[in-house]
Amino acid sequence: MAPNVSMPLEQRQSHVRYNQESDSDHVVLTPQPSIDNTTSEELRPITRQRQILVLVSSFLTICITIGFNQSYGVFQSYYISPEQTILPKNAGSNSALLAFVGTLGAGLTWAGSIVVNPLISRLGIKGVRSVGAFGVLCMSLGFGLASLSTQIWHLLLTQGLLYGIGSSCLYFPILSAAPEYFTSHRGSAMGFILSGSGVGGLVFSYIIRALLTNLGPRWTLRTLSLLNLLISLPIAITASPSRFLGRRPTHVSLHLATKPSFLLSVCAGFLQAGGNGLPLTFLAEYSVAIGYSASFGATLLAVSNGVNSVSRVVTGWVGDRWGRQNVLIGTVVGCVIVVVGFWGQSVGLGGNRILWILFVVFYGAAGGGYNALFPTTIAEVFGLQAYASVNGFIYFVRGLGQMFGSPVGGTILGESKTGNYRNMVVFDAILLGGAALCVCGVRAWDAVEKKEWRWKA
Repeated sequence: MAPNVSMPLEQRQSHVRYNQESDSDHVVLTPQPSIDNTTSEELRPITRQRQILVLVSSFLTICITIGFNQSYGVFQSYYISPEQTILPKNAGSNSALLAFVGTLGAGLTWAGSIVVNPLISRLGIKGVRSVGAFGVLCMSLGFGLASLSTQIWHLLLTQGLLYGIGSSCLYFPILSAAPEYFTSHRGSAMGFILSGSGVGGLVFSYIIRALLTNLGPRWTLRTLSLLNLLISLPIAITASPSRFLGRRPTHVSLHLATKPSFLLSVCAGFLQAGGNGLPLTFLAEYSVAIGYSASFGATLLAVSNGVNSVSRVVTGWVGDRWGRQNVLIGTVVGCVIVVVGFWGQSVGLGGNRILWILFVVFYGAAGGGYNALFPTTIAEVFGLQAYASVNGFIYFVRGLGQMFGSPVGGTILGESKTGNYRNMVVFDAILLGGAALCVCGVRAWDAVEKKEWRWKA
């Protein structure tokens, strides 16, 4: 065991000093009294066993919540098809409204942070676990009641609203504390955790397509309800506590809210969420429009999610070495290039399949970077003590962005014909391009506020 070394906690406003051992083994923190007792900056110790539990539970939570969200495109493609048996026959003409079912659920998963984070900060660990268990029940109930739907508005209330509320109640009790358990390898750890979205999307895209084909929509939704209950409930009731022994601030202060770096981060979160989710929602649908089968469209969505999963691990690792903000900027710019260069050209050439396959692969690679790295850059730019408040607010804004992007894109699209996708691609490129400018601005303002430019940041 390495000798203890006294060092200051890496937060701007911290008055705590502690002894720390390498996190490759385990860390023991011995807090000294804080000058300001109004906010607790004393930390629970880190053990290897706790780190493993956090990694596994957080990874599985992402697999379930974001995996379901990213595989909704399979449902979208089914709901608008002539073969669907759950909605009226003219449901296919309401592509934008059906897209909103998925984006409502996905958006609420993140937007719920504005309520869930302050709530769990006021509860003990038993209360936090109860919130997570409540979320699991809501998710399963949402799928179960959706199986009884006969109209689109039924799906909006169940597979959209109820599922989304539950997903948020599961997501934040597990994920809000995860970055606190890692120090020098935080980027790699969060990259692994967030790669669960790609793994979940990959697995559930195949499962949902197979269930829809063999069991029909109603038993597909009932099966997902049961599957979610069996996997997610054990995760919720074993949630790890925050390392902060006292309450963390969950509201953004006026001083922080007026910082250019914060405002730019908020804008980046909204634009990136809106732009990033749009291709995933319509990926299977566009695949059918250019002549592929619905089954192969689901396969392409699974491939994109699989590549995205690997990308999140790799970008987390690269970010630890080359600078997390640098790599984050590169991936967002990469998304713009891929959308314009591959998807835009595929549409322009009348549905070129080679360019579309290239888009599926390269967008999967580039699309995971922001999601993998932005939680760690929040801790770098705003400090670990402010992580919960800033992360919660930006997730709320990202939820709004998610609920904005795909429905507006579906309205722009209208009927799912190849030529109609041109304006949707332009819209998506504008959203992602704006996000790229904002993350560059955060990088610059962070250096200005710290009065230091570092090439590795």
